[in-house]
Amino acid sequence: MRKLWFAALIAAALTVVTVALPVIANQKNATEAVKSRAASDPVNSGVLPSHRTSKTPAATVPPKAATTAAPSKKPAATPPASTKPKPTTPPTTTTKAPSVPADPDDVGPAVAGPCSGVVIKPGQNAQSVVNSKPAGTTFCFAAGLHRITETIRPKADTTLASAARAVLTGSVPLTGWTKSGAAWVVRGALPAAYGMSGQCEDNTANICHLREQVFVDGTHLTRVASLAGVKAGTFYADYAANAIYLGSNPAGREVEMSKTKTAIESGATGVVVRGLTIEHFASAPQAGALVSGPGWKVTANDVRWNHAVGVMLVQANNARVEKNLIRNNGQLGLGQYASAAATVARNVITGNNTDGFWIADWESGGIKSTKSSGTVSGNLIKQNKGVGMWADVADDGRVISGNQIVGNAADGIRYEISRNGTIENNTISGNGFGTGRGSGTSLWDGGGVNVNTSTNVTVRNNVVSGNVNGVTIQSRTRGDGPWGTYLLRDIKVTGNTIEMTGGSQATGMVQNSGAQVPAGEVVFSGNKYVLDALGAQRFARFGTKLTAAGWKQAGLDTIGSFLAN
Repeated sequence: MRKLWFAALIAAALTVVTVALPVIANQKNATEAVKSRAASDPVNSGVLPSHRTSKTPAATVPPKAATTAAPSKKPAATPPASTKPKPTTPPTTTTKAPSVPADPDDVGPAVAGPCSGVVIKPGQNAQSVVNSKPAGTTFCFAAGLHRITETIRPKADTTLASAARAVLTGSVPLTGWTKSGAAWVVRGALPAAYGMSGQCEDNTANICHLREQVFVDGTHLTRVASLAGVKAGTFYADYAANAIYLGSNPAGREVEMSKTKTAIESGATGVVVRGLTIEHFASAPQAGALVSGPGWKVTANDVRWNHAVGVMLVQANNARVEKNLIRNNGQLGLGQYASAAATVARNVITGNNTDGFWIADWESGGIKSTKSSGTVSGNLIKQNKGVGMWADVADDGRVISGNQIVGNAADGIRYEISRNGTIENNTISGNGFGTGRGSGTSLWDGGGVNVNTSTNVTVRNNVVSGNVNGVTIQSRTRGDGPWGTYLLRDIKVTGNTIEMTGGSQATGMVQNSGAQVPAGEVVFSGNKYVLDALGAQRFARFGTKLTAAGWKQAGLDTIGSFLAN
């Protein structure tokens, strides 16, 4: 039954979603979308950087046909060396990407394997047990529920594992409920009020940053902003009065509140975390329930229902995150910060951003990587409320290959103010149809693959179908980074199958007046386009909508193929 259930989910996610709105390939839509791209490289330590509001790009200035050079030719003048990054050769994959998991039993604790070592039983203080043993010890969590009241900080080469599907929880039981009007209340469980961080989809209520989640019989309740909003399935936390209100009678039910911030975190090298279920941790926005260090192997875990990021890599060079089920976390499934040569492979990352973070343009959704490198391959990244896979702010040498990226609310893949990227052999479908603040349907809003103000990026051999747009190339004014001014240069889109058969779907390029792209820097070549009609305007070049014939006449994909569906 589990296989049938999972297959049904995949089939549903792969259903092509279309909308009937016109193509708006101009900057007006970007203004309405309230895109807040960082004007410069933000300084941050230990967390993913947040976007800061910057000036909306100036209106697109379409080039004049009589004076525009053919895109296949390089411009006569080269920008000054001080402002144009000098990219290295983009990475190439030398091994085949691992296969995407086809069943939930292919990932998570079901594939953890045996554990032999020091046993940690439910009720013991896990950190105390770990402290009592030397580096390199293997600890085996026994079956049952382990309440983690103190972050576990393993020593070098330690293994934290379970062969018995042990559950590590950061929650505490809530008891002593009394009736209060139409609601039920318990007092004394909340921490003192704290400041706001992060950006919420609802930027009026602004409650997504509040870390304490409430669960009734294991079901995650939705937080509301006031006592008046409480109804069945919701809760309200009044920090000033230290009171939690429920809209349903808690009698005879198990009610818990997430409290401990982090399950496992350490800067020690070579740690293995395997076979654990990690849930209900009250992690702050941009922080993880499980925080990996350098050389860690995070394998076959189920990381779920934590407030912010499920698995976070921080200065975790050469870490490997494989065969995990990372689901239903409040902000983001997996984050990577300042971590080189990390491997993220054969994970199922699904249903993340349950707590209302901004879908269109903040760190919500599947995977977000910053100032890092490595490979993201063979993952199933589906139905996250945000971007599927997002490389942003000085990622360098990122390979995104062989993934299925399906039904995410924002872009399938977004490669932003970074360089030296390879996006290849992915299946990318049904992404970008989220609604709400900042979402839209123009090329400024993204699509299946969105390359934004990045340098030396190759997009090849992907199947891109039924997304809000196909492949979108954006040039914006983004300030300076570690290699000089962020620019859109050396983009190659080749060998892809791009299907656009409904709604406003389009493929093409946009630029603002402060970030005009020299001719020849964006190359489309040898792609296959599947269209609803050859005469449909499914392409756009810097504000001008084009048919397939017009696309070729502009020097784009002169050797591509165009098929009517």
